Amino acid sequence: MSSSAQPNSSALFWSDSRAEVHKVVVGPMDNNVYVLRCIETGHAVLIDAANEHDLLLELCRDLGVDRVLETHGHWDHIQAIPHLREAGYDVSVTAQDADMLDSYDQIIDDDSVIEVGNLHLHTIHTPGHTRGSMCFRLAEAPLVFSGDTLFPGGPGNTSFEGGNFDTIIESIEDRLFRPLSADTLVLPGHGDDTTIGAEQPSLDEWVARGW
Repeated sequence: MSSSAQPNSSALFWSDSRAEVHKVVVGPMDNNVYVLRCIETGHAVLIDAANEHDLLLELCRDLGVDRVLETHGHWDHIQAIPHLREAGYDVSVTAQDADMLDSYDQIIDDDSVIEVGNLHLHTIHTPGHTRGSMCFRLAEAPLVFSGDTLFPGGPGNTSFEGGNFDTIIESIEDRLFRPLSADTLVLPGHGDDTTIGAEQPSLDEWVARGW
């Protein structure tokens, strides 16, 4: 199942027999925040503590969140981190983006597995938007959290410090398009979801236009 979440409201966005994804849209940049929850055990992780910490803390308490995973270190994705850490939630980020945060608890490595109850999130380092941008692929279903690496219609912005267009194209082609199935649901850091199959045919067009 898939549905659109309105700003400042959380909703069950996607589910199957083993996992569910809740989504809320927060802050002035309309950031997508996701909670991935293992139905069998009740354990969950929150992806990108972007903003509106009171709302996110409520989600964490209601949905059994154990830890926070950051897709990257840009300011609009990290505003709620101090409040969530103060409440006792560990925050993880890549080593390349760690200095963009005031505080964190753990480093996320590439090509590793994060257990969420009986679920398994595989980490995919996809530099280009930032040096440390990380996507998270759910092993139990065709689903990937893409942060600001891949959106409907193209790659994320590479004009900020640490961004590089050629690098993000390489990341998308080699680490998302080639290994992931066409039906893989892509959940980005802003806006609507898409699929690998919907975006893959446009890669050459993105390269030609340069953004």
